[in-house]
Amino acid sequence: MSTVDPRTVHAARTQGTHCIFLDVRTPLEHREVHAEGVTLLPLDRLHIDAVQALRSNNEPVYLFCRSGTRATQAHAQLSAAGLTGCHIVEGGTDAWVAAGLPVVRGKKGMSLERQVRIAAGFLVVLGVVLGATLHPWAFALSAFVGTGLMFAGITDWCGLGLVIARMPWNQVGVGASAQAACCPGENTKV
Repeated sequence: MSTVDPRTVHAARTQGTHCIFLDVRTPLEHREVHAEGVTLLPLDRLHIDAVQALRSNNEPVYLFCRSGTRATQAHAQLSAAGLTGCHIVEGGTDAWVAAGLPVVRGKKGMSLERQVRIAAGFLVVLGVVLGATLHPWAFALSAFVGTGLMFAGITDWCGLGLVIARMPWNQVGVGASAQAACCPGENTKV
């Protein structure tokens, strides 16, 4: 697995090296802030055909997420499918912003992590209230959510996060070229 410092990637691009920047975060995260010139292709829609459609001459592909976890997952997925020339931008968009490199800022939204914390907290409280007032089996909801949070912490995979990422309020748009490649027949939302 290849990781590259954001300044190195920016310097290469500034000197005229043609490369593909892919942001594998959610559309909402992308809208808030992203590296200049990056194409949005969310991890849950990532497919080798979509990436190949963006490449013309086997250019290097630089994968961005917030801090590196989803880019690592995208790299593993694309490598397993036989795609070469993929690199993870070390520290992701957070590191890109911290380095003072060019970004596009848009409307700020509630982060996916915050939405997951709110939903998990609500479900735990709901389980306790229902367990105390209706039936003791309702406490199982709280236990289920707690188990899910532990699983997410251990594996760095969160099913609740994947569900929330697909909610309508989190769908703010996918780039037209990536939309055509990864989601044929879907309309791009703006």
